[in-house]
Amino acid sequence: MSPKTSERVGTHGRKRWSDTLTPGRVVVGLLAVLALVFVFQNTQSTDIQLLVSEVSMPLWLALLGTGLVGAVCGAFFMRRRR
Repeated sequence: MSPKTSERVGTHGRKRWSDTLTPGRVVVGLLAVLALVFVFQNTQSTDIQLLVSEVSMPLWLALLGTGLVGAVCGAFFMRRRR
Protein backbone atom coordinates (compact mmCIF):
# COMPACT_ATOMS: atom_id res chain seq x y z
CA MET A 1 0.00 0.00 0.00
CA SER A 2 1.43 3.39 -0.93
CA PRO A 3 1.80 6.20 1.63
CA LYS A 4 -0.93 8.24 -0.06
CA THR A 5 -3.58 5.56 0.36
CA SER A 6 -2.57 4.75 3.92
CA GLU A 7 -2.99 8.39 4.94
CA ARG A 8 -6.51 8.60 3.54
CA VAL A 9 -7.80 5.35 4.96
CA GLY A 10 -9.07 5.29 8.54
CA THR A 11 -8.38 2.53 11.05
CA HIS A 12 -11.05 0.23 9.59
CA GLY A 13 -10.33 0.72 5.89
CA ARG A 14 -12.97 3.43 5.43
CA LYS A 15 -12.51 6.91 4.04
CA ARG A 16 -12.73 9.83 6.42
CA TRP A 17 -15.53 12.41 6.16
CA SER A 18 -12.95 15.08 5.43
CA ASP A 19 -11.95 13.16 2.30
CA THR A 20 -15.49 12.81 0.96
CA LEU A 21 -16.94 16.19 2.02
CA THR A 22 -14.67 18.61 0.24
CA PRO A 23 -15.55 22.33 0.18
CA GLY A 24 -16.36 22.09 -3.53
CA ARG A 25 -18.84 19.27 -2.97
CA VAL A 26 -20.50 21.16 -0.12
CA VAL A 27 -20.91 24.26 -2.31
CA VAL A 28 -22.32 22.21 -5.20
CA GLY A 29 -24.72 20.47 -2.82
CA LEU A 30 -25.95 23.78 -1.40
CA LEU A 31 -26.42 25.22 -4.90
CA ALA A 32 -28.40 22.14 -5.92
CA VAL A 33 -30.68 22.49 -2.88
CA LEU A 34 -31.20 26.21 -3.60
CA ALA A 35 -32.00 25.45 -7.24
CA LEU A 36 -34.58 22.84 -6.21
CA VAL A 37 -36.18 25.28 -3.74
CA PHE A 38 -36.38 27.88 -6.53
CA VAL A 39 -37.89 25.36 -8.95
CA PHE A 40 -40.57 24.12 -6.56
CA GLN A 41 -41.57 27.62 -5.44
CA ASN A 42 -42.55 28.45 -9.02
CA THR A 43 -45.61 26.24 -9.35
CA GLN A 44 -47.87 28.43 -11.49
CA SER A 45 -48.72 27.38 -15.04
CA THR A 46 -47.15 29.22 -17.95
CA ASP A 47 -47.15 29.15 -21.74
CA ILE A 48 -43.91 27.98 -23.32
CA GLN A 49 -43.09 28.10 -27.02
CA LEU A 50 -41.25 25.00 -28.27
CA LEU A 51 -39.93 25.82 -31.75
CA VAL A 52 -43.27 26.23 -33.56
CA SER A 53 -45.84 24.94 -31.04
CA GLU A 54 -46.92 26.53 -27.79
CA VAL A 55 -47.65 24.43 -24.71
CA SER A 56 -49.04 25.27 -21.30
CA MET A 57 -47.21 23.56 -18.44
CA PRO A 58 -46.23 24.19 -14.81
CA LEU A 59 -43.22 26.48 -14.58
CA TRP A 60 -41.47 24.12 -12.14
CA LEU A 61 -41.54 21.35 -14.73
CA ALA A 62 -39.99 23.61 -17.38
CA LEU A 63 -37.28 24.78 -14.95
CA LEU A 64 -36.52 21.26 -13.81
CA GLY A 65 -36.31 20.03 -17.40
CA THR A 66 -33.99 22.86 -18.36
CA GLY A 67 -31.78 22.15 -15.35
CA LEU A 68 -31.58 18.46 -16.21
CA VAL A 69 -30.65 19.22 -19.83
CA GLY A 70 -27.93 21.57 -18.56
CA ALA A 71 -26.61 18.95 -16.13
CA VAL A 72 -26.46 16.30 -18.85
CA CYS A 73 -24.63 18.68 -21.20
CA GLY A 74 -22.18 19.64 -18.44
CA ALA A 75 -21.51 16.00 -17.57
CA PHE A 76 -20.94 15.18 -21.24
CA PHE A 77 -18.40 17.94 -21.72
CA MET A 78 -16.61 17.21 -18.44
CA ARG A 79 -16.24 13.56 -19.43
CA ARG A 80 -14.84 14.55 -22.84
CA ARG A 81 -12.18 16.81 -21.23
CA ARG A 82 -10.45 13.98 -19.36
